[in-house]
Amino acid sequence: MEKKEESIMNVNNPNNPNNISNLNEDTPIARDIVDRVIRNLKISSVGKASIREIKKLVNNIEKESNLNFIRMEMGVPSILPPQIAVDAEIEAIKKGVAGVYPEIDGLPELKKEISRFVKLFVGVDVSEESCIPTVGSMLGGFCSFMVSGRIREKSDTVLFIDPSFPLHKMMVKMLGFKSERFDIYDFRGEKLREKLESILQKGNISSIIYSNPNNPSWVCFTEDELKIIGELATKYDVVVLEDLAYFAMDFRKDLSVPGKPPYQATVARYTQNYILLISSSKAFSYAGQRVGMMAISNKLFSREFEGLANYFPTKYFGHSIIYGAIYGTTAGVGHSAQYGLLAVLKEVNEGRYNFVEVVREYGERARILKEMFIRNGFKIVYDMDGDQPIADGFYFTLSYPGYGGEQLLAELLYYGISAIALSTTGSERTEGLRACVSMVKREQFPSLEERLKKFHQNNQNNQNNQNNQSKKVKV
Repeated sequence: MEKKEESIMNVNNPNNPNNISNLNEDTPIARDIVDRVIRNLKISSVGKASIREIKKLVNNIEKESNLNFIRMEMGVPSILPPQIAVDAEIEAIKKGVAGVYPEIDGLPELKKEISRFVKLFVGVDVSEESCIPTVGSMLGGFCSFMVSGRIREKSDTVLFIDPSFPLHKMMVKMLGFKSERFDIYDFRGEKLREKLESILQKGNISSIIYSNPNNPSWVCFTEDELKIIGELATKYDVVVLEDLAYFAMDFRKDLSVPGKPPYQATVARYTQNYILLISSSKAFSYAGQRVGMMAISNKLFSREFEGLANYFPTKYFGHSIIYGAIYGTTAGVGHSAQYGLLAVLKEVNEGRYNFVEVVREYGERARILKEMFIRNGFKIVYDMDGDQPIADGFYFTLSYPGYGGEQLLAELLYYGISAIALSTTGSERTEGLRACVSMVKREQFPSLEERLKKFHQNNQNNQNNQNNQSKKVKV
């Protein structure tokens, strides 16, 4: 008779935090199914897997087990795109724009509306010339790294204020630049100044990048912190890349009224060395068309840097971005997508379409889901912005006592719950996971509650077994 194979995820394995065999635990998905799928995909460590690997793994487990996951691994918008954008694209295609190359720096009327949008919702003036549509804000980031990193030969390093979007680090590596990093968790408030200055004074930093609100922690910088970043960026002449992928999604404030404060928090009020990377994927639910926005400060756009002439057609920063980096990568943004974004921005800028109210649903889901996890023994990892509790938004972070983040991710798979480990984002809070709320439907809430209760119950039982074993050893 063939010997039954034991679960690779439990016996003598660090993914079992208490090293107790829990093969007979009642879990929503049989352990042997999960373990077999992991082996078949040749994933050596689930906790270290990329977002796309986790997605593939979960797809296969769902197929094998016939159980739908509570999917919290991918930051995918789940709200339908504005009909005004869809109609505008269709109309543009009917008029023949698909047969005409778009301008590299964008439609003139779109550049105008981007400039208006920045003025109305960020509260800063950026000229139409300095506003450029990009193939998603990710291309804006790539081109910003490319040009900022060529300003001076000695400035060959990008500073990441972590946690951060893993793909940005991949971009920097692809471009052949170096990187430095630190986790914001331990450097909030005035501590940020000392930490930043200790790095910037070495003179090797070309740019600083962070997201605000932050992916994955949902940390939002305070005005004092943004002022510190801006002042030091000016002092040491480095470029700040402010990733606004989750524009106006700090739902603790009403950022929805054009031209009236409060505005989207930004470093642009404290330095002229900035590039704003604005996504349409989440705020406008327009992810599939890969169209974002880049707003470069007027001063930086027109500055000359001798080092740029070695790599680009000119030594002017803005010209190098457009006719060097963008031209050499995508040669502009798809024509019809620009018309779709243009239509949305017009409605938003005129106050006829409240995009913030539409995406506020993500914040409501986060509030409910965080309470659900906390009720079942979990803790929020990044929990405060200064003296304020962190906002409810697109992401939140969580941990469970006795588990490292990578171990917790692996264990939750047996309960039909997916996320990603914070360790893959540059976070030093290795006990945590990043959970995204966008793909969790409200009708799944009861199922999630049931699975979390089972997880908590099983882990309490394991802890009791551990304590009993310890008592026997002492006797």
